[in-house]
Amino acid sequence: MSEQKIIGVDLGGTKVLAARICDQHIEEKEKMLISSQGSQEQVIDEIVSTITRILDSKVAGIGIGVPSVVDVSNGIVYDVQNIPSWKEVPLKTILENRLRLPVFVNNDANCFALGEKHFGKGRSYTNMIGLIVGTGMAAGIIIDNKLYNGRNCGAGEFGMIPYLDQFIEYYAAGQFFQNVHHTDGLEAYQRAQEGDSKALKMYEELGFHLANGIINILYALDPEVIIMGGSVSQAYPLFKEALWKQLQTFPFRSVLANLKIEVSDHPEVAVLGAGALVLDAGK
Repeated sequence: MSEQKIIGVDLGGTKVLAARICDQHIEEKEKMLISSQGSQEQVIDEIVSTITRILDSKVAGIGIGVPSVVDVSNGIVYDVQNIPSWKEVPLKTILENRLRLPVFVNNDANCFALGEKHFGKGRSYTNMIGLIVGTGMAAGIIIDNKLYNGRNCGAGEFGMIPYLDQFIEYYAAGQFFQNVHHTDGLEAYQRAQEGDSKALKMYEELGFHLANGIINILYALDPEVIIMGGSVSQAYPLFKEALWKQLQTFPFRSVLANLKIEVSDHPEVAVLGAGALVLDAGK
């Protein structure tokens, strides 16, 4: 009996990546630049063209992750910031009609969490958080081995929790460097790598604030593991000590003793996670 295959699609603001996945591995992938300023139909044609190039008769379903708000039940995508024509797109229905396969749609943070759960460092955990720390902060939540979306696909927006005079992501994500220190994040990272004391201090501050954000997660969800992704997560060694120092203020000692924080090391976890939407739907 032949092994079932799935297709994952990662839609960004400027490109689309599709991958055919079988037995935990990517068999084939295809990338295409999209017409971000084009019409809704033009962008959809480009997505369909990318998928079609790797489609074969053994594919059982397609999952697509988008950087936006999604009505998961109906597969409707709303207000994609980098694709202005995408105000309200019934993506699931359109793609199912054109490709004659089941299609599942979700946002990119949820796909990241699913990717880690099915293909990455989250495979051995039942309850986990996939925390993207890039310019901003968002997360996907896995509870009892299944993705939790919330009623409106809004679960996991920890970066928008009020904190100090702003929101958590203002201080605990990549925008921290510009917001607080009026410097470019990449420049700060390069300086810190070279041992610059001021840049290293910035990362200590970032670690302090990020720890306070994680404390909110611990109170709300008590996960076994938090797996970080996004550009800032790659600098974890620079703020790890400060982060764990502040985490020690969390009063439930047994929670901290059992908590693990990992950094994603899978470069294609987003497209794998999109494909995992098909797997998650079958549970």
